[in-house]
Amino acid sequence: MALLWFIIIGAIAGWLAGQFMRGNGFGLLGDIIVGVIGAFLGGYVFRKVGVELGGGLLGSLIVAFVGAVLLLFVVRLFTGRRSGRRI
Repeated sequence: MALLWFIIIGAIAGWLAGQFMRGNGFGLLGDIIVGVIGAFLGGYVFRKVGVELGGGLLGSLIVAFVGAVLLLFVVRLFTGRRSGRRI
């Protein structure tokens, strides 16, 4: 059951980050991948900074969202925003 919640939170966080950073999502699978990787990244960053949001659903969603936004920001630094056609 915990894995299912992890995937659901990852999908929501990935979708929210896609909306925040780009204006649209990445599809269900892309949102899940971005959200899950973001959850790990956010957990690492929050631990290093010393911030504790609790272990609840909302805290997990916030950590995953912040991590997903950071992930998309770093990816954009290396890939750049391409003008013109979108692939």
